[in-house]
Amino acid sequence: MTKPRQVYMVLSPRSLSYAQGALESLLSNSVEPMHLHLITDSDEDAELLRQATSRIDASSHTVIVYTGADLDEREAELFARHTNLRAFRRGHPCWRKITDPLLLSEPGEEMVLLDPDLYFPNHFCFETTPQSGLLLMWQLPNCLYPPEIVKTAMQSDVRLAHHVDIGVAHWRANVDLDWLDWLVETLGGASLPRLMHVEAIVWAALAMRIGGGHLDPTYWKCWRRSPAKRIMRKLGVGGLQILKSEDWASMKCFHAGGEAKNWLKEARENGLLETGSVQNKPGPIVPFIELTPEHYAREMAFKRLLQSLGYYRIFRTA
Repeated sequence: MTKPRQVYMVLSPRSLSYAQGALESLLSNSVEPMHLHLITDSDEDAELLRQATSRIDASSHTVIVYTGADLDEREAELFARHTNLRAFRRGHPCWRKITDPLLLSEPGEEMVLLDPDLYFPNHFCFETTPQSGLLLMWQLPNCLYPPEIVKTAMQSDVRLAHHVDIGVAHWRANVDLDWLDWLVETLGGASLPRLMHVEAIVWAALAMRIGGGHLDPTYWKCWRRSPAKRIMRKLGVGGLQILKSEDWASMKCFHAGGEAKNWLKEARENGLLETGSVQNKPGPIVPFIELTPEHYAREMAFKRLLQSLGYYRIFRTA
C-alpha cells in the first residue's frame, strides 16, 4: 500500500474565495494518497473549513483540521527551550507554515507545505522529499522583504538563497531547532515586523544552511507579474486572457501570486485550467544559488531607479 504523503496548509476560511480551487484541484488530481493537515486559528474557522472540505470528494485522502490552540501543548514541549520560535509562531499567520508542521510531525517525517493560492491543473505526483535538505519553488525576482531584515541577515553573516518562492516546500522534521531559534532571534525575534514576506527570508536562510534545491519551474510554475503583463493590464487586458498564455498542460502546480489568484475561479469556469494531462514523472532539482550582499545591493538600486521614474506608480497592481 502506498504510504500517504504528509501535506500541510495554513488556511483561513476568509481565503476560500481562491483557496477552494486549491483544495479541490489538490484532492482531485493527486494520484498519491495524502494526509492533508489544515491549520487555522479558531474553532469557528475550523468548522468552516470542515464544511468546505466535506463538499470535495476526498475518498482517497485523509483531511484533518487543527486550530492553533490544538498545538499549544505540543509547542510547549517541543519548543520549551526556544522562546524565539514560540514568539515567531505568534507573529504573522503565514509564519506558522514553518513552525506548526513541526508540531504535528514525528522525527524525520516528511512535510510538504502548501500555500492556499495554488492550483493543480493535472493529475500529478509530488516530488520525493529528500532525506536531508529543502525543496522550494523558483521565481525570477526575489521576494525577500523588508529590506532592513534582509540587511540584518547579511550583516550577521546569514547566507540567503536567491529566487526563493515559498508556494511549495518539502523538508523533514529533523530540524536543528537551536539554530532556527538563533536565526529568528538574529533577524529580530519578537520585534520582527508582522509581514508575511519575513517567512521567505527564513526559508532562504534555511536553504543555504541545509541545502537542497528548487523544484523544476516547468512543473512547479510561479506566476510572475512581468513588465509585459504589467503593460497588458495597463491596456485593459483581463486576467483570463493573460492566463491563457500559460502552458497548463505541462504543469504540476501553478502558484497564483498577487492578483493572479483572483483570476483562477473565472479561468476554471471557462475550462482553461483542466487539460486532462498526467504529470507523474519527477522533475530535475535546480541547485540553490546565494543572493550575495553585492547582488542584493544592485537589485535594490535598480528598484529605486524604477521607483524614481514612476514605474511602480504607472504599473501598480490593479
